[in-house]
Amino acid sequence: MTNNQHAQQITDLLTDWVRAVRAKDVSAITQIYHHDIIAFDAIGQLQFTGLNDYRAHWQRCMEFCSGASFFEMHQLQVKANDQLAFAHSLTYCGGSNDKGELQKCWLRATQCWQKGTDGWKVVHEHFSMPFDMQTGAILTDLTP
Repeated sequence: MTNNQHAQQITDLLTDWVRAVRAKDVSAITQIYHHDIIAFDAIGQLQFTGLNDYRAHWQRCMEFCSGASFFEMHQLQVKANDQLAFAHSLTYCGGSNDKGELQKCWLRATQCWQKGTDGWKVVHEHFSMPFDMQTGAILTDLTP
């Protein structure tokens, strides 16, 4: 299998993953993660260790917005060989609050994938948001 074919496999997995996030299907969302994942998310705690910890975080995220979930990956780039892959994107996401107002923002996302006996799994994920160094304010209004 070529590196481009491996990259396409990751892209296909991410297409399904985006659908799962939009559907708020935590079980389907967490199918891509390795049981020993280390994740740095833009919200919550400093890091998440292991699939159970990260699954609980995803569940809290999905419950936070009572309405529909909004999730898009833009400028996705995937580089892969037969064992490892890296994906990065700008992710536009959000959801509806209890007043029905849609709240969205841009995040930066990076994933490291490893191929094992159970296929491709994310072993590290990092979501972040830029901030202003002088004020400490998160810059939620930036656009690509």
